[in-house]
Amino acid sequence: MQIAVLTFDGFNELDSFIGAAILNRLRPRGWQAHITAPSKQVTSMNGVTVQRQRPLEFACEADAVLIGSGIRTREIAEDTALLARLQLDPTRQLIAAQCSGTLLLARLGLIGDLPACTDLTTKPWVVEAGVNVIDAPFAAHGNVATAGGCLAAPYLAAWIIARAASIDITHEALHYVAPVGEKSFYVDHALRVIEPAILAAAQHETAGVGSGARMLDPFGAEEASRW
Repeated sequence: MQIAVLTFDGFNELDSFIGAAILNRLRPRGWQAHITAPSKQVTSMNGVTVQRQRPLEFACEADAVLIGSGIRTREIAEDTALLARLQLDPTRQLIAAQCSGTLLLARLGLIGDLPACTDLTTKPWVVEAGVNVIDAPFAAHGNVATAGGCLAAPYLAAWIIARAASIDITHEALHYVAPVGEKSFYVDHALRVIEPAILAAAQHETAGVGSGARMLDPFGAEEASRW
């Protein structure tokens, strides 16, 4: 599983680094999350400069794409030449965006009138772009997900893992990064947040097999008992 973590100048460190770190917990399973940028170096909103691991075009071939936010997103959203380099395809990729990254999804035509999430600062710009912003930390429709708030990054990482691997593996990845003494609470809460989207995707995929097919429950009886 190859994942592009789109990271632009002025990026929010929490968005890019938290998501990449959680996803890279699955490296032993062959997963790799790469900081993906249009230039060889990008500097964060707080002055942290990093080397990209993959060029921007890598996002077009990745299995999943995670779009972080930053203080220059409005500028990037108006750069038609740059956006033209992002040929993302939700029919074969999992695509997730956080905070102002949702604005880029809108500019790429990947949201339409579906409910989406973003942060409070970015909300007016995203609404202006025609997006139906809801007051929630996470929302997903098919293979596209959005989240609002810097610390919502684990929800997007968890959604990608749950969709591409399993709930058990998602639980394992979140449990590792969760605060000591709060691990069960933290993991259970995160799984509750993404559960409706995971079940909806499973139902859609199962329904495609044939009429009358039993709905797949990726959480299973043991996981469901947590709630």
